[in-house]
Amino acid sequence: MKQMIGKVSSLPGVQTARVDVSRQWTHPLYKKSVKRTKKYACHFEKLALVVGDSVVIEPCKPISKTKHFVIIKKSEMEDKS
Repeated sequence: MKQMIGKVSSLPGVQTARVDVSRQWTHPLYKKSVKRTKKYACHFEKLALVVGDSVVIEPCKPISKTKHFVIIKKSEMEDKS
């Protein structure tokens, strides 16, 4: 499964975290570096999360209408933004 690294942006529920995942790519025509961010609703259990933590997420079967990802662990690598 594909794992992604992101930052916790909010904690809207008891077992839900909103995670921002950023990616950077070069535009094919203009050769400019472009940064895009996508927000994922993620499920977590038994983790003490705070807004701003770096986490590793991966897809899972749908848990609710918006939650299709689960937080695996806190990441040691800091995201440069």
